[in-house]
Amino acid sequence: MGISRKKNREAESDPFYDMLFNMLIAFIFCFVIAILAFNPKANKNGDIPAHAEYMITVSWPDMNPNDLDTWVEDPSGKYVWFRQRDSGLMHLDRDDRGMVGDTLIVDGKEIVNPINQEIVSIRGFAPGEYTVNVHYYDSKDLKPVEASVSVMKVNPRAEVVYFGTVQLARKGDEKTAVRFTLGNSGEVLNINTLPKTMVERTQQ
Repeated sequence: MGISRKKNREAESDPFYDMLFNMLIAFIFCFVIAILAFNPKANKNGDIPAHAEYMITVSWPDMNPNDLDTWVEDPSGKYVWFRQRDSGLMHLDRDDRGMVGDTLIVDGKEIVNPINQEIVSIRGFAPGEYTVNVHYYDSKDLKPVEASVSVMKVNPRAEVVYFGTVQLARKGDEKTAVRFTLGNSGEVLNINTLPKTMVERTQQ
C-alpha cells in the first residue's frame, strides 16, 4: 500500500466528525445491549427497530492504536471496505482507524473515545454467501491484535448468529472471520470459517 493512498485516506477524514460519529455508534450499541440485558424477555423476543437486516461488528481492544479494516463480500462478489463504503445492500457505517481522530478538545479539555469498532450493515436479503474478513491495515506499536467479530440479525428481532475472534500477528495480515449463507427469506443456512482472501485479489 503506497504512501499516497494513506495520505488520501487521512485527507478524507475530519477528526471532529469521526469522533462524534464514533461516539454515537458506541452509544447506540451500548443502549441496545443494555435494553436486552435488563429485559430477559427481550433477550429472546425483543423487537429492535432498525433499517438494517443484519449488522456485522468488528472490535479490537480499547485504546489500541492499530488500524484494522473490515471487508465484506456479498453473494454477487462485490466488496464493501473503506474505499467502497456502499456496495449493493451493504454499507460500511464506520471506518475506525485505531486512535486516529479519536481525540478532540472541548472547552480546553481533552476528550478521548477509547472504543475501536467498525460496523457493516446489510439492508436487505440477497440469498447466497457473505464473507467477513479482517485486515491489519496499519500498525503503530508492531504488536499482534485480536479482533472480535459478531454477526447479528436485527430485524425484526435481535439474534446473534455468530461471535468469534481472529488473531492478526502483524501489519498486512488478512483473516477470514466468518462466512455465512442466507436463504431467500434472510434465514441463515450455513456458517463456516474457511479462509478466503479479498485484499490480495483487489490488488492484483
